[in-house]
Amino acid sequence: MYRLFIATVGLLIVGGSASAQVRIKDITDVAGARNNQLFGFGLVVGLDQTGSRSTFTQQVAVDMLQRMGVTTQIFSQNPADSIIRCTCISAVMVVAEIGPFAHKGSRIDVTVSAFDDATSLKGGTLVLTPLRGADGQVYALAQGPLSIGGFSIAGGQASGIQKNHLNVGRVPGGGIIEKEAPGEMVVNGKATLLMKEPDFNTARLIAKVINERYPGIAAPTDPGAVALCLPPDPCKAPTQFLAEIGLLEIRPDSPARIVINERTGTVVAGEHVAIATTAVSHGNLYIGISEITPQPQQNQLGATPQVVAPPGFPVVEQRSRLIVIPKSTTVADVARALNALGVTPRDLIAIFQALKQAGALHAELIII
Repeated sequence: MYRLFIATVGLLIVGGSASAQVRIKDITDVAGARNNQLFGFGLVVGLDQTGSRSTFTQQVAVDMLQRMGVTTQIFSQNPADSIIRCTCISAVMVVAEIGPFAHKGSRIDVTVSAFDDATSLKGGTLVLTPLRGADGQVYALAQGPLSIGGFSIAGGQASGIQKNHLNVGRVPGGGIIEKEAPGEMVVNGKATLLMKEPDFNTARLIAKVINERYPGIAAPTDPGAVALCLPPDPCKAPTQFLAEIGLLEIRPDSPARIVINERTGTVVAGEHVAIATTAVSHGNLYIGISEITPQPQQNQLGATPQVVAPPGFPVVEQRSRLIVIPKSTTVADVARALNALGVTPRDLIAIFQALKQAGALHAELIII
């Protein structure tokens, strides 16, 4: 009996023989229903001597106080009285996203990042900051205590312990919508589904499934979009119609693709990956052969002799330098063939790259 000792090869994630059914809403977006990014510049106060020492941040604090009717100056301008020279403040950038159907008064999360030489935003509070869109208009106001999710413990001689990044924090629910950014999903009785992963066949399948439910209303305009003509049903609002469309299921198509992360040694292969008949050389291939000769043995009661196997005689072949990978049609065959080489994750990456250069790998190779 010949036995092949298969080595572990890191992580090779493979798909099944067929894609799973997915809802249309999970692989498409409705045109017009999009998020909008907001940004603002503000000040964090209440830091425990971990704020900025820069003149820039002090000037930002002075300008804010002057808008509130408080007259003061920074320390470099007047070292005698009414000065700002503490390290409990930090100038920050504030960003957030507003959804297409967020109404006035709704709350959103905001992210705060230090804009100066502050060492930590732990324990700070964001002062009221207007958040603007790309058009320059104010869509939300942000304020509240920061959540850092980390800590830092200083030690002697510049040593210490730090967990997570301390110069970026979040204010959960810290933004309040002041102006709505409505989305326009239906224009002249038509809507468009935008593919998250454009594909000719998937767009065709989406239109086919929709037309089976509502005949003649869907047509793929390109690999990334499917146009819909909403039926003139007075009892069904566009929102209800699009909700029903989103619940329909299809089996999406996907290109043959292998994604490689060289930093972590991770290899992810799609279900359509195939390799042509190829000879691959790998120096670490190891084959163990164990020969077992069945021998009859009579038991003590004189019953029918039983065939038992004596201890095997392991025979180790010389290291092989060349192995043939037969033509494969599924990614499972590819995995078994490469596992038989006993390769490490890094060697696996090199083999995939070499197969691609040889024209034997029928898949797109993506290295991240």
